[in-house]
Amino acid sequence: MIFCLHGLGSTCLSFIEIAHDLKEDYRIISIDAPGHGKTTPFKSGEEYEMNRMSEWLNEVIEILDIDTFYFLSHSWGSFVSLFYAAKYPEKIRELMLIDGGYQGKRHSIQTVEEEVAYYEEDFEQAWDTWEDFLALVKSETLSWSSSKMEAAQDLFLYDNQQYKWHARGETAGHIIRAVHKDEVEDIYHKIRKPALLLRASLPESLSEIRKKTADLLMFKTKGEVKCIPGTTHLLHWDRPEIVVREIRQRWK
Repeated sequence: MIFCLHGLGSTCLSFIEIAHDLKEDYRIISIDAPGHGKTTPFKSGEEYEMNRMSEWLNEVIEILDIDTFYFLSHSWGSFVSLFYAAKYPEKIRELMLIDGGYQGKRHSIQTVEEEVAYYEEDFEQAWDTWEDFLALVKSETLSWSSSKMEAAQDLFLYDNQQYKWHARGETAGHIIRAVHKDEVEDIYHKIRKPALLLRASLPESLSEIRKKTADLLMFKTKGEVKCIPGTTHLLHWDRPEIVVREIRQRWK
């Protein structure tokens, strides 16, 4: 069984193409995190902190009556997956991180308040037409498909004759503060299950810092890192076949 957790601002349909390719051979569960898609936001910022997120996620796992699972995650979801794996190792078989969980905030050039302000403003954007909103979504990936169109339609809410992100600025701010507060590098040594990081290669301007922090994850978790050529942060949208191939080879 594969359990999927998306990144900041996305929804469960983030993994739609991968799920379509694997549905005949794997049971796949993908959820909307709090404040995303159809899941209501937490009432306080503290609830987005990693220990609380891990506890919330474990409640979901128990409600779904899942004993053990493979954990597939993207971006912020990979930070959560690592903290979950450190707290509940008996639940995890293996982890696959899609360009996430390795961008430790102590290496950031922005202060927490600067980054929070950026994300709060970014997630409060509004567009007058669906075409304008869709153009932004398309610009963030290197490939497009009918499945991605379905996923894109799950990202917005229509409010006051405008298109807005389902995830609001307040939620984004809470998550950024939590990631700064709970430094992921501090729990790498607690990861005891096999972990593979699929790392983006674009833009090239981030190559040096990405390699540095990815190598640190690999060293401290005893995991594996693969840099995927020609991919952005939305690696699983750019090259979903790469993720599918890795799953088929590793999770039999």
